[in-house]
Amino acid sequence: MGVCMSKKDRVLDQTQRERKKPEIIYTKSPVVIPLDTILGKPYEDVKKHYTLGKVLGRGQFGVTYLCTEIGTGEKYACKSISKGKVISKIEKEDMRKEVQILQHLSGQTNIVEFKGAFEDKNAVHVVMEVCEGGELFDRIIAQGHYSERAAASICRSIVNVVHHCHFMGVIHRDLKPENFLLSDKTDNAMIKATDFGLSVFIEEGKVYQDIVGSSYYIAPEILRGKYGKEVDIWSAGVILYILLSGVPPFSGDSDKATFDAILRGHIDFDNQPWPSISRSAKDLVKRMLTQDPKKRITSAEILVHPWMRVDGEASDKPIDSAVLSRMKQFRAMNKLKQLALKVIAENLSEKEIQGLKAMFANMDTDKSGTITYEELKTGLAQLGSKLTETEVKQLMEAADADGNGSIDYIEFITATMHRHKLEKDEDLYKAFQYFDKDNSGFITRDELEIAMKEHGMGDDATIKDIISEVDSDNDGRINYSEFSAMMRSGTQQAVKVF
Repeated sequence: MGVCMSKKDRVLDQTQRERKKPEIIYTKSPVVIPLDTILGKPYEDVKKHYTLGKVLGRGQFGVTYLCTEIGTGEKYACKSISKGKVISKIEKEDMRKEVQILQHLSGQTNIVEFKGAFEDKNAVHVVMEVCEGGELFDRIIAQGHYSERAAASICRSIVNVVHHCHFMGVIHRDLKPENFLLSDKTDNAMIKATDFGLSVFIEEGKVYQDIVGSSYYIAPEILRGKYGKEVDIWSAGVILYILLSGVPPFSGDSDKATFDAILRGHIDFDNQPWPSISRSAKDLVKRMLTQDPKKRITSAEILVHPWMRVDGEASDKPIDSAVLSRMKQFRAMNKLKQLALKVIAENLSEKEIQGLKAMFANMDTDKSGTITYEELKTGLAQLGSKLTETEVKQLMEAADADGNGSIDYIEFITATMHRHKLEKDEDLYKAFQYFDKDNSGFITRDELEIAMKEHGMGDDATIKDIISEVDSDNDGRINYSEFSAMMRSGTQQAVKVF
């Protein structure tokens, strides 16, 4: 006999039956996040998803491979960063931040597309769009001629990156030609920004003080120790100046001389090719290289500038061919320095870098967070340094970027890292020996050619240009004295210190 139940009774009966059901325990394993993780997620083998192929490039911290997605056969680039070279908490945080920023900015046509990030016991692997068209400047040089209109198109792509970064709340902080690649080998390839290792998220009300960037491209306010997003406009302005003239607007025989020129801010519009460059182009360069960041033109304003606009005032008339020759020499010289610096960096042990951090703590005897001249002098003496008083004063002067009479942590590490990498003869000599394969005491044209071609660094004419510039005694080869003089002149090595 059936029992008629009200809707309320049925609900109560259903509830009681649910309560009587045995509790279901899901036995899925808990997610285990290793204590030493950088990305803050479980280890995952990148090779489960991608097959790693040929090496596309090598850097101080790792290797970039061409990789193929197993499921689709699509080609990507995999940047594998050795965890053994990422030591401090701040370095790890910066790597995590770089991945976050790349993911955050992905989707803009002039920024390399982020695909994914993986971490295992030994490395962090960042998979992104592969750019097979090579570096921006190399393409320009290979073409052999271009116009103001072509320069405007290139600059427009770079400023689009800046505009997108700033709109998305990011300061790039290391814009330079090396950080722009071409998507493919076609004539209409897209320009892609690829390196966000020094980028930061913009924090409301925060004043940035880290000394970061690459020497030719650093904005004056970075050197003064107080800056914001306007630094990216300055760096883009330096790139535009080089596109139009073949040389950087500010340079010197050393980083310090280059920085002094940047702080003076005199822009040369008198020498060739500037008399033949349009007034509109020069107007934009001046606005981008305005010393006061508050008066500097913004990215939005650049994009509507008469010279910059699509079909704007930029002329189709070819720029003087001497510009490409100068750009080629500038490009190749910096590549040679980069290769030598890489050799030096690879010979630096982790303990040596950590030692610089400990050195600051030991010298800062009153724990004020800054080092006075007396603390520096006493500290160096206690550490067994053989520097003379004059050299200590020079180090103090070089390190005290804001001129307030004391060195903060960032200033100290910047100066000591620079001194360590470029002023220690044993480090420079190791780099010299890398090129001097037969230990003759000279780098010959053949040796330079072999080393540079191994790294895709230029043709016969470029190598000839380098030797003629560095070979001060004109004997057709480079001795150690000439090599070290070249290395100690202004470089464009990116700086980020902890």
